[in-house]
Amino acid sequence: MIEVPQAAVNLVKRFEGFHRVPKVDPSRALPYICPAGYWTIGYGHLCDPKHPPITEAEAEIYLARDLNTALMSTLRYCPVLANEPGYRLAAIVDFTFNLGAGRLQTSTLRKRINQRDWPETAIELSRWVYGGGKVLPGLVARRNSEARLLLVGLW
Repeated sequence: MIEVPQAAVNLVKRFEGFHRVPKVDPSRALPYICPAGYWTIGYGHLCDPKHPPITEAEAEIYLARDLNTALMSTLRYCPVLANEPGYRLAAIVDFTFNLGAGRLQTSTLRKRINQRDWPETAIELSRWVYGGGKVLPGLVARRNSEARLLLVGLW
């Protein structure tokens, strides 16, 4: 069985962050609205706005589950990644975690991955930088990191 690459965990943690609320309880995270307008908690876990605060340990559990779901979806739609270096899988797992399996499933990105056309895959990644109808600098940085990881194993 293929495991979630550590590089995917690192990317998600880097770009999602663990959003503490220092004035309320610095050891816990509360739900917040992400830049794309979704209620989120911990490391990018989608939630109800009334979700109770969670600790970083609880956020790690959510993250592991969410990344496993992203991994399974990534491999379902891009089976060629099972035979590629882990850094390529990590880049696309991060994309799937961030934008969802539905976006991967219906994308030209998926086609380029399954063709093993890595330069074109990197170009496709750069197109996925919109949240709430506008270009988000955090998504530009994230897609650039995914592309570097995909092409050269560095982010």
